[in-house]
Amino acid sequence: MALLLFFALAAQAQYKQPYQLYTKDGKKTTYKKLLKKSGEAQVVLFGEYHDNSLVHWLQLEFTKDMAAQKYLVLGAEMFEADNQDELQQYLDGKIDQKALDTVARLWSNYKTDYKPIVDYAKENNIPFIATNVPRRYASQVYKQGIESLEALSDDEKSWIAPLPIPYDGTLPGYKKMIEMMGGHGGENMPKAQAVKDATMAHFITENIKDDYVFIHFNGTYHSDNFEGISWYLKQNDPDVKVITISSVSQKEVSKLEEENMGKADFILVVDEDMTKTH
Repeated sequence: MALLLFFALAAQAQYKQPYQLYTKDGKKTTYKKLLKKSGEAQVVLFGEYHDNSLVHWLQLEFTKDMAAQKYLVLGAEMFEADNQDELQQYLDGKIDQKALDTVARLWSNYKTDYKPIVDYAKENNIPFIATNVPRRYASQVYKQGIESLEALSDDEKSWIAPLPIPYDGTLPGYKKMIEMMGGHGGENMPKAQAVKDATMAHFITENIKDDYVFIHFNGTYHSDNFEGISWYLKQNDPDVKVITISSVSQKEVSKLEEENMGKADFILVVDEDMTKTH
């Protein structure tokens, strides 16, 4: 028995995996099944850790493999709606990367983590949508409340989900935000998050096309537990077909930890020692 255990552990060490996919009920699944289910959806919300190199690699590979079987529209939290024109100019080849760096508010890890996907979209004529609310308006909600958005101009409102934005403060994700901050920021903190979620859902909904799959990249907290963006997508259209992917980090990837059960349709477990990009 001891000898068998030794060989089993040795085999496990020899074939150590950096990640493992699970269904929402904790059963191991495959990348092939993820592709199949995603191909049947209208929207795929790919929740990420912003600094995880493996997640970003898998996002790019997933996009390439999905493009081989379906027409795609791409979108991302990392681009704000008022930078859509600048992003489109880059996709159309009218400006280069240096110019995009100047005219758009790019994240500090853009070149390592998001540029490869944007460039893939550019090379393959895949639409790419800037979905997030301009950060100044999320900051405004945090400081002045969600009602303050009503005073914006029509042009400014075009970069935000239609007002008034529905808000359900009983959703566990928003309640947890208040608990995590010890009440600091009050009710406006989750409302600022909700404005982001609602706006991303709005621009996804506006750009869904028949026979296309919209793949959206966002921080995993924005779509975990079928809340956030997913909740607002269902408010926009109860019948929309959404697949969610949650990213989690564990010491061991061979078994899904209880706390990560049920977070999404597919749960991507990454080894906690995976290299960070920033």
